[in-house]
Amino acid sequence: MEESSDLYVVYETNCPVPWADDQHQCLEDLDNVECLRRKIKYYFMNPCEKYHARGRKPWKLLLQIIKIAIITIQLVSFGLSNQMVVTFKEENLMTFKHLFLKDYVVESMDTYAVYRQPDVYDHINYIIEQYGQLHNITVGNYEYEKTGNFYTPLSVCQQFYRNGTIYPRNETFEIDAQVETECLEVYPMYYPSLQEANFDLHFKRMLSVKITFVLKAINLQTVRHRELPDCYDFTIIITFNNQEHSGMIKVDLENDVDIKECKDWNVIGASAQHIYLTVLFDCLIIITCMTSFTLCTRSVINGIKLQFEYTHYCMNDCGKKVPWSDKLEFVNGWYILIIASDTMTIIGSILKIQIQSKVLTSYDVCSIFLGIGTMFVWIGVIRYMGYFRKYNILILTLRAAFPNVIRFICCAGIIYLSYCFCGWIVLGPYHEMFRTLNTVSECLFSLINGDDMFSTFNNIQQKSSLVWIFSKVYLYTFVSLFIYMILSLFITIITDTYDTIKQQQQSATPTSELQKFISLCKDLPNSGVYRLDESSSFLNCCIQRCRKHDETLMSEA
Repeated sequence: MEESSDLYVVYETNCPVPWADDQHQCLEDLDNVECLRRKIKYYFMNPCEKYHARGRKPWKLLLQIIKIAIITIQLVSFGLSNQMVVTFKEENLMTFKHLFLKDYVVESMDTYAVYRQPDVYDHINYIIEQYGQLHNITVGNYEYEKTGNFYTPLSVCQQFYRNGTIYPRNETFEIDAQVETECLEVYPMYYPSLQEANFDLHFKRMLSVKITFVLKAINLQTVRHRELPDCYDFTIIITFNNQEHSGMIKVDLENDVDIKECKDWNVIGASAQHIYLTVLFDCLIIITCMTSFTLCTRSVINGIKLQFEYTHYCMNDCGKKVPWSDKLEFVNGWYILIIASDTMTIIGSILKIQIQSKVLTSYDVCSIFLGIGTMFVWIGVIRYMGYFRKYNILILTLRAAFPNVIRFICCAGIIYLSYCFCGWIVLGPYHEMFRTLNTVSECLFSLINGDDMFSTFNNIQQKSSLVWIFSKVYLYTFVSLFIYMILSLFITIITDTYDTIKQQQQSATPTSELQKFISLCKDLPNSGVYRLDESSSFLNCCIQRCRKHDETLMSEA
């Protein structure tokens, strides 16, 4: 009876009478429990342990290493190509400012503006004249846009209130808020001044004057990099902004770019082979990511199925509910990250192929997808570093501290927003860094990191003594609260979590019910019990081994 009692303890089952008639059913339950424990332990093994356990090569690991290399090469190649596009846009924008803005100076940090009525006419006439003489003055390859056989004209549009009488001396005014638009079209071959075209500006009622025209150009610098040049349509918009009616009309030049495939081209000594190879390389990346997506999705599904098996066992056999923390252990966050990375990279690669084929010109959208995809791929490298004990503590600390960090940030964020709103409404009229909520948030965040402290304190206008005193109290309390208290508490949360994880690793004691359940399985990866037999499934193999072990113990009893 003592031996039978020992048998009862080893298997931790709820069979009331070990030698009863239902002993066979009891042993089958024990077999299922041991096999479930072994399956779960195998699921949480790293690729090297799985290789020793079942002899299967770590294809997902090899695939991720290859994917990191080829995706990084793709990103660098696209980044260099995108850099040429960005450089071409920025240099053309600077060229247009020098060509069409009168007396434009790059080094000037002040707002480019005009203050007198004759200056407004002179600046607009200067733009019209430069536009008409473009071929004679520019060093670039610019052409006017044509619609059929006719040139697209330059348009000067003035927006103003319909009617209005303003008498500041008597402090009286009458305004019709209805806005009207009056336009003048100027063609390249004939470019009269505003006075010659009888186009008068209504300064007292004027809201803005917009000058719009289109120029065409070709980006030839890509030829040196064995890429076909793109054709560009530059829609130039010069705005004279008088909406504030403050006596200063701000002048701004914007440049909207439309990239198109050139209709007819011939590059001597070059071919489209480079483009074909690039598209082929992108297709290889798409296939690799789809394979990775499929393998990781299958692993996630297997983990969810295993979670259901474990939950079913705990509910039916043990009569206890599985906590969410144990359920989430079966959902591998690294696989979710890889799936997201694969999705982003596939979409970005498709957009890149279309950009290379001149079907799309969405460089920004493609950059976002490829950038996020590559970032997730490199973050996923941390997963494999976590297999080493010294590196794993960083990952465990971040995961354990994450809930507390989120709760702490929510509480600190409320205090931060309160300072943002208060600084915006009180200091906004007296400090340029507090003019908008966006700049207020950026300014306060810089103060937390110790940046621009002196300039923030020093640039407050001293027109109001009350506001000046308030600003000092406001800034000193914010800096003291966030730097000396909130940041210190934030670091304490991370430090406490790190110490807790370190003590758990040193003690090597299971901390959750799932870990305790797995720890009862003493089979090592290289013991051979995990290997699949060609003629039987993994579960059947486990059951057969458990039954043989049970028969041996029963015969000894």
